[in-house]
Amino acid sequence: MKRISIAIDGPAAAGKSTIAKLVAKNLNYTYIDTGAMYRCVAYATLVNQIDFDDEKAISKLIDDMKIKMNPDGTIFLNNQDVTSLIRDNEVSKGASLVSRYQAVRDFLVNMQREMAQGGGVILDGRDIGTVVLKDAELKIYQIASIDCRALRRYKDNLDRGLEANLEEIKSEIAARDEQDMNREISPLKKADDAVEIDTSDMTLNEVVSHIMALVMDKV
Repeated sequence: MKRISIAIDGPAAAGKSTIAKLVAKNLNYTYIDTGAMYRCVAYATLVNQIDFDDEKAISKLIDDMKIKMNPDGTIFLNNQDVTSLIRDNEVSKGASLVSRYQAVRDFLVNMQREMAQGGGVILDGRDIGTVVLKDAELKIYQIASIDCRALRRYKDNLDRGLEANLEEIKSEIAARDEQDMNREISPLKKADDAVEIDTSDMTLNEVVSHIMALVMDKV
């Protein structure tokens, strides 16, 4: 069976990573969590006490940065396991801020394209179908209402043992949408040839089944 490249884009907390992982498992594809890469940069920025507005310092920071994503889902930054550390809300907000910078985007996009060579991959993020993998055989634009996304993030944080305030999360997601959709470099938008899926009232299995059907049409 032909192995294709799948791009899943959409706003924060739309469930892209969860869906991408399940589809990748069903297809025996490699899942590349591009959002986690930006989180790694944001985490390193915080740890090194660099201001998120200091583009020059952040651009220098990535020069010696090594990110490794393992098949078991663990993520290492310069040999440190940061899998759970990069899921902090502060890191989440920082990821959107560091993604404004061309040097950061160039560094990570090149890494993502190398990982995607040969097909059999699923990438999710904000600009996969529009920038990273313009030639992906299947592009998904996954959305959900802010209320729905906030509730998902709230439950996810509780499951991880993190403090969570639903209204704060809702405000953070709205602010993240504003940042992502209006940034100068690679803003979040639907690719012209993407299939839009609103997951607000869908179960995980329904979304996965829908995408699997789209994959079968392509292969």
